Amino acid sequence: MKKFYISLLGSALISIIVLGWLIDAFSQQTHTPQDEFYNQTQMIKGFAKQLAAMAPTERERAIKQLNSDFNVQLEYRPTQSLALPHTLLQQITQPNGLILEDQQGYYLLYSEASLGAHHLKMRLGKDPIHDQGNDVLLTLLFYAGLCVFMGFIITPLAKRLTVLNEAAKRFAKGDLSSRIHVSHFTYIRDVELTFNRMASQIEKLLDENKLMASSLSHDIRTPIACLRFGLEAAQDCPNEEKRLEYLARMEQDLDQMESMLKSYLAFATLEQKANQLTFNKSDLHSYLLTVIHQVEPKLEQRALHLEHDIKTGYICADLHWLARAIVNLLSNACDFAHSDILITAHCSPELVVINVEDDGQGVNEQNWHKVFSPFFQEQTHRNRDGESYGLGLAIAAKVADWHHGTISVSKSKKLGGACFTLSIQNKSP
Repeated sequence: MKKFYISLLGSALISIIVLGWLIDAFSQQTHTPQDEFYNQTQMIKGFAKQLAAMAPTERERAIKQLNSDFNVQLEYRPTQSLALPHTLLQQITQPNGLILEDQQGYYLLYSEASLGAHHLKMRLGKDPIHDQGNDVLLTLLFYAGLCVFMGFIITPLAKRLTVLNEAAKRFAKGDLSSRIHVSHFTYIRDVELTFNRMASQIEKLLDENKLMASSLSHDIRTPIACLRFGLEAAQDCPNEEKRLEYLARMEQDLDQMESMLKSYLAFATLEQKANQLTFNKSDLHSYLLTVIHQVEPKLEQRALHLEHDIKTGYICADLHWLARAIVNLLSNACDFAHSDILITAHCSPELVVINVEDDGQGVNEQNWHKVFSPFFQEQTHRNRDGESYGLGLAIAAKVADWHHGTISVSKSKKLGGACFTLSIQNKSP
């Protein structure tokens, strides 16, 4: 919107300046003083001819008579009394004379050879009706031109607002794929981009809610079936020891259901955390070593070896959520690595890139675009961990999105397994 405000203000100023200059130039060309006082110029030339035919001593009396007869203000003065440049003095002998302006208004100076060293000065009176008509016309022209200039600015804005309105209507009717094709020549580019981001976010949330409902209804059937089987078996079993065993299994199924529901609910409320990010600055090397320390028990339990190659530099991000994303990537690597894990990282003032690689079987290439979807698990990876519901990588993807970054998976060139690459913007604190 800042671009629109600057364009609107700049256009208004430019239009006022240009229109004012054009109207002023037009006024000077079409309404010159010579044209406006043509009758008075012809009159003073006639007076000059009458005075030239008289003796110099009679001219003063004739001036008074002319003033009385024609109701004019005519004066007969020596030319040397005029304090004018030589170029202007020459103009008083021209056919149209010289028109000047003072505090009282316009006056006309005229002389010819027959008057000798004298000239005539006549006070000029402007027609107020004619002047008022010109002012009204020029005012109308000015505002009409201003409206035309503003129209060039407002019309594109109105068109883009119409496009935005139509897209919003389509989205409200259920077309969640409705987006605005952002133009480089729009004044509301930020608004259009914000609408597209909002629409994408809403579409993503609705898809995730549908997927979560579908996955939950599918995954919860197994523990419910086990509970029903255990309950029926416990009711029909006469052996007390066997009944207790069924009850213990039912308790395990309930724990699994509780864990599953907690995970699903935690992911469902995860988007609310996007508005609660706190960005802090930290040394990249020491920060990642602290994060690696959190997964050391799992590394020891599975007898895995982790190497790291972390470049020096500083990172500015929400350190809590970024740590959770990295821990999820490391934990995922621990689940599928055979013996080795490698984490590398480097940063610049604009970007932080973190790679987590393992020597496991990797991710099927056809699933590279699915692996970050909530609740997605490859068939070969299912049940590797009883408490895994396919949410770890989805959470890492959300954290990357919160930091205006990306996350991707590929094949590790060094270890041969999966290689997860997390890239985020290095924000200023």
